[in-house]
Amino acid sequence: MSTEPARERLVVIGGDATGMSAASQARRLKGPAELEIVAFERGHFTSYSACGIPYWVGGQVAARDELIARSPEEHRKRHIDLRTRTEVMEIDVPGRRVRSRELDGGTESWTSYDKLVIATGARPVRPDLPGIDAPGVHGVQTLDDGQALLDTLRATEGRHAVVVGAGYIGVEMAEALIHRGYEVTVVNRGAEPMSTLDADMGRLVHEAMTGMGITMVDDAEVTKILAGDDGRARAVATDDAEYPADVVVLGIGVRPETSLARDAGLPLGASGGLLTDRSMRVRGHENIWSGGDCVEVLDLVSGSERHIALGTHANKHGQIIGANVGGDYATFPGVVGTAVSKVCDLEIARTGLREKDAHRAGLQYVSVTIESTSRAGYYPGAALMTVKMLAERRTGRLLGVQIVGREGAAKRVDVAAVALTAGMTVEQMTALDLGYAPPFSPVWDPVLVAARKAVAAVRAG
Repeated sequence: MSTEPARERLVVIGGDATGMSAASQARRLKGPAELEIVAFERGHFTSYSACGIPYWVGGQVAARDELIARSPEEHRKRHIDLRTRTEVMEIDVPGRRVRSRELDGGTESWTSYDKLVIATGARPVRPDLPGIDAPGVHGVQTLDDGQALLDTLRATEGRHAVVVGAGYIGVEMAEALIHRGYEVTVVNRGAEPMSTLDADMGRLVHEAMTGMGITMVDDAEVTKILAGDDGRARAVATDDAEYPADVVVLGIGVRPETSLARDAGLPLGASGGLLTDRSMRVRGHENIWSGGDCVEVLDLVSGSERHIALGTHANKHGQIIGANVGGDYATFPGVVGTAVSKVCDLEIARTGLREKDAHRAGLQYVSVTIESTSRAGYYPGAALMTVKMLAERRTGRLLGVQIVGREGAAKRVDVAAVALTAGMTVEQMTALDLGYAPPFSPVWDPVLVAARKAVAAVRAG
């Protein structure tokens, strides 16, 4: 009679950051004799940097494969049964099994699991508009999407591009298309680009993008995509105007891809993301975990759950899930909402709460804005930057920071991110021992200048 323990099976849905990080970490902790791992990925690629796609499209990254951290073949060599071009169609929670379909052959089958990881990511927002499915209209979320867009750019003789939306994806794709030599129009339904910033900071982004030759159309709603005689997109229409477009890129944002989870009766939050505990286990389900762009996470500043689609979180979630599946223990404490981006030479950063976030959380706050430079003013290359800081009235607790500027601006937000995570006050921040030398910073770093002004505002209030 055998005394060997029965081998468990881990099934992973999704082959990018969270899914394959979880699978790889679980494999490090448990060998093939203890744990069988089956992973499903509906695309051709695994473990790649989706954040790098705009820079591949723009030509700063020369080849697609430079974005791939680990290929399907490399995962398979680590005894992970990775099935690409295979989409999971259904999760049977009571039966502990998933139904999958091979996209190239159509064959369907059921696979049982002892433990399940849902890493289905997010999907680009694609509004239901006339002409939205015309050739030449692209959402950009996966490497397959990026390749399709590049194929269109290489086959198109015209040089007009319209980007719909002005969030992170929109501004990054606008930059990519500028690098490709296109005349770029950005149509944005908001008053200013970058709705993750307050409007006064978004105005700085608007002015900079206009100065780069990008046509900005704010407060405009796209009503339809117009097609030419060949059926391909030729213009984007709003209520007031038409904008010529040989290619259209959708940069409206993303939503959690949780249709499978919803149909399986798993708990979802206000934004549609899966709800998990700190170990990334789906609430109410001992044998199901989830992470990455398809979950909601705790905002450490406001105390509420929110959806933030970022590769940094996705990789951390995967490591934590893999540790817990593999018999170790790890938790994810939450986020403060840090993000950086750029459009040409303009750097954009934010962390913590915007003014409307603070209002929504019922917080009383003060807000200050300062201008400073990236280096000592007398040192060559010193560039202006604007820093906006929010602090809680009376307590002085830091609530959020936004930064817009040129070289050296964006990564300064990391100081604020650490301060937010530690629950520091703006007064405590003024005593931070930050690095200083004229090539890197003024004597008073711009973040500390903002903190000093915030301290004065708190005391005055």
